[in-house]
Amino acid sequence: MLDIFDVNFYCHARRAYVWHNVRTDKYRASAVDCKIWRNFWVATDLRSGVSWIKRKNAVLHELLTVGLTTYANDERFQAIHFHHSEDWTLQIKYVQPRDAGLYECQVSTHPPTSIFLLLEVVEARAEIAGPAEKFVRPGSTLQLHCLVKKSTEVPSYLFWYHNFRMINYDVDQGVNVSTDLVSRESWLEVPRASDRHSGNYTCEASNAQPARVLVHVFKGDNPAAMQHSMASSPSVMACTALLTMFVTLKLALQTNWTL
Repeated sequence: MLDIFDVNFYCHARRAYVWHNVRTDKYRASAVDCKIWRNFWVATDLRSGVSWIKRKNAVLHELLTVGLTTYANDERFQAIHFHHSEDWTLQIKYVQPRDAGLYECQVSTHPPTSIFLLLEVVEARAEIAGPAEKFVRPGSTLQLHCLVKKSTEVPSYLFWYHNFRMINYDVDQGVNVSTDLVSRESWLEVPRASDRHSGNYTCEASNAQPARVLVHVFKGDNPAAMQHSMASSPSVMACTALLTMFVTLKLALQTNWTL
C-alpha cells in the first residue's frame, strides 16, 4: 500500500504539440512520459505501482507494463525508469498506425490515479512544389522547392538526389542547394540547365517519405511538342503496336470461343 500524503501528477510527452496529446512519426521510436511530483515523502517504492495501459474502449483495455515488467505480447513496448527519477516512460519502438489511441498512466493510489494521453501516428512526407514532371529549356534556371509535411521532429538531414546520386554539394556541377532544417524545407537551383541535368530528382528527409520529380531539359517551342515526340519514339511505338496486337488477339480468341 502506498502511503502518499500529497501527490501532484503531471504528464508530459516528448514530441507533444498539445498537452496530453502526442504526435509521432510512423516507423520511428516514440516515448511518452508520466511524471510524478511528490510534495511529501512517499513511504513505499513506486517501482511496482506505476502501470501503462492502452485503452481500446470504455470496457476493453490492454495492460502493457507494470513497474519495469512488460506484459504486452509485443516486444516493441518497454517501461523505462531511473532510480530517484520522477519520469516513468513508455517506449514504443518502430511505431505503427495501429499504435494510435488512448494510453493511460496509472498509479496505484487508493483510489487509483490516472493520466491519459492520446497518441496520434502521422506519416511525414516530403513534397516538391509543382507538377510531377517539369520541362526546362537549355540555359534557363531549374528551380525545385521541397517541403517536409506532417513531421513531428526536425529532420537530421534533407538531401537531393539526381538519378539516385546525392547532389547537395555538387557546386562544381552547377547545382546550388540551400536547406533550412528547422523550417523543414530545401531549395535546389541550377542557373544554367543543360541536357545532363535531365532525369529524376528526389528530395529525401531523414524522417519522411521521399518526393520525386522528373525533369526534362529540352530544345523546342513547347512541352507538348516534346511529349508528342516522346510518344512517337520507336520504343513507344513498338510497345503500342505490341499492346494493340495482344488486345486484337484476345478479342479474336473471345469471338471464336463464343461461336
